[in-house]
Amino acid sequence: MSQVIVVGAGNWGKNLVRNFHQLGALAGVAEANPDLLAQVRAQYPEVQTYADFDSALAADAPALVIATPAFTHHKLALQALEVGKDVFVEKPMTMRTEEARQLAEYADQHQRVLMVGHLLLYQEAIAWMQDYLASGEAGEVLHVATQRLKLGKVRTEENVWWSFAPHDISVVLALLGNPPLESVKAQGQAILQPSIADHVHVDLNFAGGKSAHVHCSWQWPEIQRSTVVVAQRQMLVYNEVTQTVTIYDKGVNPDLSHYDRGDREVKFEDPAPLARECAHFLQCLQTREQPRSNGWNGVAVVEILEKAQDNLL
Repeated sequence: MSQVIVVGAGNWGKNLVRNFHQLGALAGVAEANPDLLAQVRAQYPEVQTYADFDSALAADAPALVIATPAFTHHKLALQALEVGKDVFVEKPMTMRTEEARQLAEYADQHQRVLMVGHLLLYQEAIAWMQDYLASGEAGEVLHVATQRLKLGKVRTEENVWWSFAPHDISVVLALLGNPPLESVKAQGQAILQPSIADHVHVDLNFAGGKSAHVHCSWQWPEIQRSTVVVAQRQMLVYNEVTQTVTIYDKGVNPDLSHYDRGDREVKFEDPAPLARECAHFLQCLQTREQPRSNGWNGVAVVEILEKAQDNLL
């Protein structure tokens, strides 16, 4: 049954269009760019198309999937919620914490499904790590460090922090158990364009002494995407490029000596996290359950993004 209209068929929106179409749930596509809209019509001739957001908003489909530029997310998502639609909005959820909180509160008050496109939470390896850490085998998680580095597409409307970091912040929060944020320290360098950071290092401190470090760059010679988890008894390293998690049974004893009981590697195929993310949204539409990456998850991520931005440059 067709249930969703995808708003925005650009670089990432076209992937959402393809996945919802493959799931048999694509009711329509809205795209303001005539060339992109023509491409959609040629590729999906049976799918209803709309040249503007208002037309999509007035359509019968119960849910909108918003994949437009980040600065438009709050306005479009709020309009959709206000007319009774369920909403999937791509990351970052909004550009300001108060805007994100407004969306989450409205969705709760009116029993709407609100989901944020934090794709990494739907990777098989991340879900496995959450379950493994929840088992207690590694002990309490103390610190998470992430790297997201590549020679990437340099943007003029946002810096690398807003472009790359939402992925990793959502993972940091999930692996630490979503503790309250206490403080943020950030440092960035703008090399290619004034005031638009290309390299960013951010340190996060949470309640209970937990901490995290996030490193992002789109001016880097190699693709490096990794997550390191330091727990009481073990350490885990997730290599997103090779789709492996290595468990190191090593650490520091109470007397500050080291122990090393070896390591083991777990391999994941993970061919389609986006398909799982889209299927999860459709499931939530049916069951009315809270999405794994719900509106409040989006609020927590935007809060960190905004506080770090205030400290950059």
